[in-house]
Amino acid sequence: MNYGRFLTVVGRARNTELLSNLILQKKIPRLALVTMASSSSSYVNGNRNCHGDNPQVKRAKWVVPSSRMAKNTHNPIRQIVDNMKIEPNPEKKMIALSIGDPTVFGNLEPPREIEEAVIDCIHTRKYNGYAPSIGYESARAAIAKYYTCPEAPLEAKDVIFGSGCSGALDLCISVLANPGQNILVPRPGFSLYKTLAESIGVEIRHYNLLPERGWEIDLDHLQSLVNEDTAAIVVNNPSNPCGSVFTKEHIQDILHVAERLRMPIVADEIYADMVFSGHSFHFMASLTTEVPILSCGGIAKRYVVPGWRLGWVLINDRHGAFEAEVRNGLQRLSQRILGPNTLIQAAMPRILEDTPQSFYEGIMAHVQRNAELFFNGVSKIPGLTPIMPCGAMYMMVGIDIDKFPAFTSDVEFTQRLVSEQSVFCLPASCFQYPDFFRVVLTLPEEMVSEACERIQEFCAQHYMEEIAANGAL
Repeated sequence: MNYGRFLTVVGRARNTELLSNLILQKKIPRLALVTMASSSSSYVNGNRNCHGDNPQVKRAKWVVPSSRMAKNTHNPIRQIVDNMKIEPNPEKKMIALSIGDPTVFGNLEPPREIEEAVIDCIHTRKYNGYAPSIGYESARAAIAKYYTCPEAPLEAKDVIFGSGCSGALDLCISVLANPGQNILVPRPGFSLYKTLAESIGVEIRHYNLLPERGWEIDLDHLQSLVNEDTAAIVVNNPSNPCGSVFTKEHIQDILHVAERLRMPIVADEIYADMVFSGHSFHFMASLTTEVPILSCGGIAKRYVVPGWRLGWVLINDRHGAFEAEVRNGLQRLSQRILGPNTLIQAAMPRILEDTPQSFYEGIMAHVQRNAELFFNGVSKIPGLTPIMPCGAMYMMVGIDIDKFPAFTSDVEFTQRLVSEQSVFCLPASCFQYPDFFRVVLTLPEEMVSEACERIQEFCAQHYMEEIAANGAL
């Protein structure tokens, strides 16, 4: 049978039974059944039977299931917060210390210089179309120039843009790990790692951070989690939710472990250079010539513009480990969304060049003052143990839950804090770390004192010494 007649027979066939008979008579090949099923699937799935009244291909009702990826996508913060009964005290104005968005209170604004850079790009009308999926060459060159150093040199080809730092993290996890593999992430840690990994069938394994050591990584515990299916280690520094900043020595210890294990690192460095006075930030890639590192960053937090949605991956290759597949894989994955906001990309050279140093210093001075005020205020409250941060924009506070017998968890504690005092702190169960809560430190300074007073009043009402909780003997 020639190819033209084969197509004619398949095209005239009305149902699979007829095709089956033709196959048995050896008039057409078995491939026809597959061909027909493929060409008609949209009609069958749409409940329109174009091949007679065959009950085997007819649905009684509309059934449109979601994908496995959609079913596997969960955000731990949303799962917990959406189930909380958040009803503020109507007599007290809400103080939301839960949202990691520095623009919420309106007291922190981006520098005028970067707003003008974006406005000028709009007025040129040159950046309204698509950019290359990995980003404009000029913007990537500007990023490379800004972050390059002798220990970790960068060129434009080493920069891949994503839709915010979360988009950059998505690229890195997706390029390194296959379904059934695992990645190591911090506990407590940013919940999106879990969301992104599990959505594509990658297992999350949490390594512990040590609060008594300023939230350093428990490297013995990390190494115990590694097996033949481990694809990468995610390291977040400075930390969300802890506000910790690793010392140079601790980063080197982490790198020695990764080098010995031959394990690539995804460095979540969105809070790069956001450190308090007296502390220093070190890019991981600047401290190794051996470990291949994908560094994720962006403009969201340092420039106070999370809605501008521009992040990046810096490819710090070592020994050509990323050259054969990962570099090309990142480029391919970037094509899924055809790149982030073109106007912000076009403005990046000026954003990096024109932002005054005083802007960065002013933002971090404000966050540090708030951290000190909050730490001093909460340290006086029985039952609570704040851990002083060194950077980023967060603080973790421990709850001695046994001293608050009215509550069984950090979720209940923070829920009642909202309903009684209209202060919303994020329960650290959102970060896989119960009996703590996280506060955001970007609010106006006067609100810090008010929040501390309300938290103190709340704890005074619910705190009980052990003997009181158990009843006087």
